[in-house]
Amino acid sequence: MTRDVMTDALTHSAEDYLKAIYALSGDAPAATSKIAERLDLAPASVSGMIRRLSDQGLLDHERYRGVVLTDAGRWIALKMLRRHRLIETYLVEFLGYQWDDVHEEAERLEHSVSDLLVERMAAALGHPIVDPHGDPIPGPDGSIQEPEYLEFASLNPGDEVVMRRVATNDPERLRYLAGLGLQPGTAVTLMAREPFDGPVTLVVDGIPRVIASDLALMLLCVRAPAN
Repeated sequence: MTRDVMTDALTHSAEDYLKAIYALSGDAPAATSKIAERLDLAPASVSGMIRRLSDQGLLDHERYRGVVLTDAGRWIALKMLRRHRLIETYLVEFLGYQWDDVHEEAERLEHSVSDLLVERMAAALGHPIVDPHGDPIPGPDGSIQEPEYLEFASLNPGDEVVMRRVATNDPERLRYLAGLGLQPGTAVTLMAREPFDGPVTLVVDGIPRVIASDLALMLLCVRAPAN
């Protein structure tokens, strides 16, 4: 069975599982409980789908530890991520959507668009490598570059950085961050970080902005270039 035929045979739910497992697994297996939490499903339902995907050769299930994607499963997960992130980018760049209202739209569309349409979107966009949130867009061959970014928790007062990625799809958080001017490409200076998970004070366009520490953890950045 070719990869394309395998993808066409999968249900939308199965594709969502593979995407979720890719996001959760990293360097360690994804626990069933975490998959259930991410997909808002009962653990028993997740266990059944895991067995089916394992039987299809898309997952390896390590008992008492969790699941990891096989090469075939990872390829499908990255294909779905490419679709999702290109659709988000297209909606923002060409259809006037804001970065906080594209996630759910892309979730619906990613299962129904053709590969031809996705690649024409990519060409129209100039083959972008990140989406509006700074998330990397996988290549058509299933490759992906995951840049290493700094977290604000690792910075010291006075450090100057440029935001590159926001690690959330929550619309309310994204709207709030946009209202503060905190989007990928923004130059930011860390003014202060209070102890014991206290608030963080940032300077954005010369204006001090105070945000909660858990929100600051979602902001990924790089050092600002030296003048």
